Amino acid sequence: METLAGLEAQLNDFSPAKRLQALEALIAAGGSPAAEQPVVNLHCHTFFSFNAFGYSPSGLAWLARKCGFRGMGIVDFDVLDGVDEFLDACEQLGVRGSAGMETRVFLPEFASREINSPGEPGVFYTMGVGFTSSQVPAAVVPILADMRRRAEERNRSMLARINAFLSPVTVNYERDVLPLTPTGNATERHMLAAYLKAAAECVPDLAAFWAEKLQMEPEQVAIQMEDAAKFGNMLRAKLMKRGGIGYVQPGPDTFPEMGEVNRLIASCGALPCAAWLDGTSAGEQAEEELLNLLIGKGVVALNIIPDRNWNIADPEVRRRKVENLYEVVALADRLDLPLNVGTEMNAPGQRLVDNCDAPELAPVRQAFLDGADFVYGHTVLQRALGLGYQSDWAQTHLPTRRERNDFYTRMGRRVPPGKNGLARLKQAGEEVQPAELLSMAF
Repeated sequence: METLAGLEAQLNDFSPAKRLQALEALIAAGGSPAAEQPVVNLHCHTFFSFNAFGYSPSGLAWLARKCGFRGMGIVDFDVLDGVDEFLDACEQLGVRGSAGMETRVFLPEFASREINSPGEPGVFYTMGVGFTSSQVPAAVVPILADMRRRAEERNRSMLARINAFLSPVTVNYERDVLPLTPTGNATERHMLAAYLKAAAECVPDLAAFWAEKLQMEPEQVAIQMEDAAKFGNMLRAKLMKRGGIGYVQPGPDTFPEMGEVNRLIASCGALPCAAWLDGTSAGEQAEEELLNLLIGKGVVALNIIPDRNWNIADPEVRRRKVENLYEVVALADRLDLPLNVGTEMNAPGQRLVDNCDAPELAPVRQAFLDGADFVYGHTVLQRALGLGYQSDWAQTHLPTRRERNDFYTRMGRRVPPGKNGLARLKQAGEEVQPAELLSMAF
């Protein structure tokens, strides 16, 4: 019989059949889930884009059950490949799950201002949350395909520039990069891993090689290489980020239009969700102007990565960013934008879940939990009955955003995760009234 550790490792195999086999074996092995903790992570990248721990959608669902997270949500760049697997696993395991997608767009209204993509005026990280299927309506399939095509073209162009610079260390996209992904959705971090592997295989003195290419002292590079995570981040910054040899400054035509992306998200019954960095850029200094603009484009929620706004060594920087965090949470409340929070998990050193016991997060902790209940409430009703936030039913019975926010938050608190809660909702039927749903016994 497979050991528990062996089955947990198999949950992250690239083979869907092996992942499902491991999940079923873990469920069959029994054992009570961990006691629920008042913590959530609704922004976890899976290995369908890049997860620093190697987690698959099933692996993240199991992590939530094992650790007792109140809610878990996945987010991948430019693809919905993990949605079905994750939500199915959450249903099997009794986990409050949500699923999303992240991408970049260009905002012409902020073309002269840096927003949440450092050094790139007009470029904006944005999201959709509350998806319930990996399949999208036929009318918006071309939008999703275009997002993936653009990402691959940017990768291949960057790879060519870095190959020319790092020769004789070169990487082939098909041979060296794509095998690092389950469905071919490569990111900069996959390319970085491929370059590190290629250099280790063909360069006798790595410190000397990187020192020459990066114009650094060999001794300095050798010290950096002692911490693999920090060295990788430094190398990515030198090669792929602004000022690096592989970097090209994006413009209005680099990324899709926000209107198209939000049309894709809403057509899937999901929720367009703005992303906030830390409040220090020129664009985020005008956050109310920005959010009002985005609300006009269909945005109904706001994503925050809390750890980067308080877990900071410099006390003055920490003080300023914590103040910015409190301000944006208060602004989101005034603008009726529920919060989606998490740690990303797409870089070494990031937490499995936010430390909500930190004194800095105490004033905003309930807003984080309320946001998680909202996203789950929407997800479970959309999944069970097609009565999510974007439905005609919601528009008719809950005409204002505040009414909808309150309703789906309350439903998220009431509906227990797992098969039984979903089955009970399905019995209510699509003609049910909001008050009837809120009064149901679970």
